Amino acid sequence: MLACAATSCPVFADQQPPAGAAVAPAHDSDAVRYRVVIDAPREVVELLRQSVGLVRWQSYADMTDELIDRLAREAVGEAREAVSTVGYFTPDVDVAVDRSTTPITVTLSVTLGAPTRIHDLQIAITGPAERDDAQGAAAIAKLRRDWGLPQGAIFDQTTWDRAKARAVQTLAASPYAAAELTSSEARIDPETREADLAVAIASGPPFRIGDIDVTGLKRYSADLVRNFSTQKRGDLYSGAELDQFVRRLNGSGYFASVQAVIDANPANADDATIRAAVIEAPRKKLEGGVGFSTDTRFRVYASYRDVDVDGHATQFYADGRVETDQQGASLRFVRPPNARGWVDSAGTRYLQTDLNNLRTQSIGASVRRASIEDRDQWQFGAAFLDDRQEPEGGEDSTAHALYIDVERIWRRVDDLVAPTTGWILDLQAGVGVPGASTRAFGRTIARFAAWYPYDADWSFSGKLEGGAVFGASRQEVPATLLFRTGGDTTVRGYAYESLGVADGLATVPGRYYVVSSVEATRWINATWGIAVFVDAGNAFDSLDDFKLAMGYGVGARVRTPIGPFRFDVAYGQDSKQVRVHFSVGLAF
Repeated sequence: MLACAATSCPVFADQQPPAGAAVAPAHDSDAVRYRVVIDAPREVVELLRQSVGLVRWQSYADMTDELIDRLAREAVGEAREAVSTVGYFTPDVDVAVDRSTTPITVTLSVTLGAPTRIHDLQIAITGPAERDDAQGAAAIAKLRRDWGLPQGAIFDQTTWDRAKARAVQTLAASPYAAAELTSSEARIDPETREADLAVAIASGPPFRIGDIDVTGLKRYSADLVRNFSTQKRGDLYSGAELDQFVRRLNGSGYFASVQAVIDANPANADDATIRAAVIEAPRKKLEGGVGFSTDTRFRVYASYRDVDVDGHATQFYADGRVETDQQGASLRFVRPPNARGWVDSAGTRYLQTDLNNLRTQSIGASVRRASIEDRDQWQFGAAFLDDRQEPEGGEDSTAHALYIDVERIWRRVDDLVAPTTGWILDLQAGVGVPGASTRAFGRTIARFAAWYPYDADWSFSGKLEGGAVFGASRQEVPATLLFRTGGDTTVRGYAYESLGVADGLATVPGRYYVVSSVEATRWINATWGIAVFVDAGNAFDSLDDFKLAMGYGVGARVRTPIGPFRFDVAYGQDSKQVRVHFSVGLAF
């Protein structure tokens, strides 16, 4: 069977005759002209254009009647072969040449008939993975679950080739990095229109991590690169962990490009080298610009970074921004991860806001330690915060706190940037230290989000989050530790942070908040989708005041390398307003 995809079919130049054509050059006035009409189902028209010589040669300058007839005869077989690659092995194909028209009209008619469907599927895994009840069994189960041609599906040559490649890649992303396809067969019965598929994959031995060999370094040490890996010497190899290692390095600011592969030589399976090739990024970067968001509207911003400010890979960041509703500036120092996988940072920030008739001024300094393990992450921090609130028509207040907190995040998703399946749980707890705070208090936050792909066309997502401050009134806690909601990523249909506690003419932060959202997306293709959603949430100062504000609407979804882009039109049930919202990336 010939499999000729649009990107791999031969391309013919107009100045060269078809193979075997012995035609003397003709004058333009003597040349024969023809046009091809393709009468076929829409899904195969482009395939026929790419695969049938009769169609491709319409502009050949030295065409003759004899050559047209020859191309017409060959077109029948070429059309049959082309549509067989998408599962139609018994098509009716006819070519009609009408020389009464100028130019000559050639009609290529293709009736597909019933498609060939998968009748039987055999996937055989040989080698140590077959006997591995842990890693091997999990990889084989994923391989079978993600197989792209299940029983009953229409046979397609491209999908068949892709399914085999994906099956090998899935097993090779487990500890069995040397997995390879040993045989494959597709038996097609044109009479019954059934396809029997058989695939055999040899797993090879399980691989364990050895040294990480780094090339391309000039400024930094190899240990800096190695410390971004959560896999240590002797650990079983994981393709997912290697990919995440590369993502961390690419996002670290130290490097412009990173590539890493495992040495998949079975002879070195017990001590396999990871080969990482890096290109260092420029040390300093200054950027600025203007922007707009539906939350804080127009902004002007500038930022500066130096990723090796002290000669020991300490990163320095400075940024400032002036927005319609808020202005702020910050300084931050970040150390590279240490050998135990911890990243330390320290910084200071000033923020002034004027939102919903509430003016706030806040200044703070903080230190934080976070693990580089993204899927099971710990964070610990301490911050001193001092702020002032000035509600229009209400009473001004000031508060300060030495706040110490711990955060634990579980990420069980297929992609940390743009998840399509799985869940994330984020739990936070902290205290305002007695004596160093206006008043001692406790604070907790819990956030949960989940994604579920129902099928190739529909996906569902939802989130639920809430927080509480205990032991102090809202006037005794810095506003940055209290809660307001509403806006692009919380409750759509309401202005940014417009849901909270009424104080005079202002909406001020409360001691409690709840936000929930459910969303269904119909994907038009792999990139574009249309979503419908319902949001609910509010912030309040007492559990007796609990009341959810509802928002619902429709939106466009675009999958991008930096996360999903969302453009939404939402109606706020309480605000009785229609608002436009857009955002990029993961909501939390």
